[in-house]
Amino acid sequence: MPMDERKLDVLRAIVEDYVATQEPVGSKSLVERHNLRVSSATVRNDMAVLEEEGYIRQPHTSAGRVPTDKGYRLFVDKLSRIKPMSPAEKRAIQRFLDGSVDLDDVVHRSVRLLAQLTRQVAVVQYPSLTRSAVRHLELIAVSTTRIMLVMITDTGRVEQRLCELPGPTDEESIMALRRQINEKLVGKKLVDTPTLVQALVEEVRFDLRPAMISLSTVLLETLVERGEERLALAGTVNLTRSALDFPGSLMPILEAIEEEVVLLKLIGESDSSSMVRVLIGDENEFVDLRSTSVVSTGYGPGTTAVGGLGVLGPTRMDYPGTMATVRAVARYVGEILAQNSQN
Repeated sequence: MPMDERKLDVLRAIVEDYVATQEPVGSKSLVERHNLRVSSATVRNDMAVLEEEGYIRQPHTSAGRVPTDKGYRLFVDKLSRIKPMSPAEKRAIQRFLDGSVDLDDVVHRSVRLLAQLTRQVAVVQYPSLTRSAVRHLELIAVSTTRIMLVMITDTGRVEQRLCELPGPTDEESIMALRRQINEKLVGKKLVDTPTLVQALVEEVRFDLRPAMISLSTVLLETLVERGEERLALAGTVNLTRSALDFPGSLMPILEAIEEEVVLLKLIGESDSSSMVRVLIGDENEFVDLRSTSVVSTGYGPGTTAVGGLGVLGPTRMDYPGTMATVRAVARYVGEILAQNSQN
């Protein structure tokens, strides 16, 4: 076997053993546990090269070595094979998520499932309004001068806003407004709606124009100007089970994951629902999270992501298993959204 391949096999074995045992790995144990087909002396030489190149390090005076962030990165990029999920695991995920009744239930079931399966901190972003399309807009009369505007997106997200009308408006006029708004906006991406909303004011019949002007303001606020993104979080307690993996206090990590803007930056940037992204240690731009790794992906009813989900945990992580779980849950959530958008 070429020398480079042998050293890569040694690195793979070190990562797998350290993740499983949390103990520094020595050459003797590698030879005993893995079919490396070489002597302990040869493995020690390979480990010396790997250490010199920054892929492993010696945490103290013992003979054992542990992976560095650089070693984990090489493992994830070249050495790890995403573990295929068993049919039983796939059925369990599908059954758990298929029982959901609405978008809120889908999100909360997904985040709990991710935390349970990976034993890490799980985060699921609600479908982003900026990536959604209008499925239906409903106008509900609250009084003669007040309307409740309800927007349902193609991903199942529901937004509600009250609109004060300039004067009393009868049910027939409200129905006419509802019909014209839906004809103009249903099926359109939210980011494409501003010019369409402005056109509605010009196109509506003259006597409904004052009401449409009021509605257009609320529509623009609902469709375009809502900058907030919603998240669900679960499994924070799992960090305490890995406390030995984090030097010093857990408090900076806990404080960082309480910030929604941080979590959105970590898991909400994928434009694809098929690629799994792994950030390891110092690759993280947030200083307080540089002792952690993040495995994330996008999800959506097709290949384009409408939101993100993932997990955060120590760099000593079962990367192949975690990547498989994150990808599987994202796929099932996307299928549920696709089914709901057709109903």
